[in-house]
Amino acid sequence: MKTTLDLPDELVREMKLRALMQGRTLRDLTADFLRQGLGMAQAKPTPTVPPDSMVCINANGLPVIRSGNNAPAAHMSLDELLALEQQALTREDMQRVGLPV
Repeated sequence: MKTTLDLPDELVREMKLRALMQGRTLRDLTADFLRQGLGMAQAKPTPTVPPDSMVCINANGLPVIRSGNNAPAAHMSLDELLALEQQALTREDMQRVGLPV
């Protein structure tokens, strides 16, 4: 069944990070959290990230996505990366409100 929830941004960010780190979908992770909260299921142990994964966890617990040396972002300046991110966010916002991209 589909439903819509209005959740705090920081909560959704944490859930997305955990889903990424565990290699799971946000849907499955959310369903498990709800089952645990309702006492319907036991908590599952967090799987470890495989050593050949492009995702690693840094010292403060945040995921880092590694890229190859030939990735375009490896040769971009910080300003270019920020501009690229802003373009992506703008396109995403335009799509959400139904404007042509």
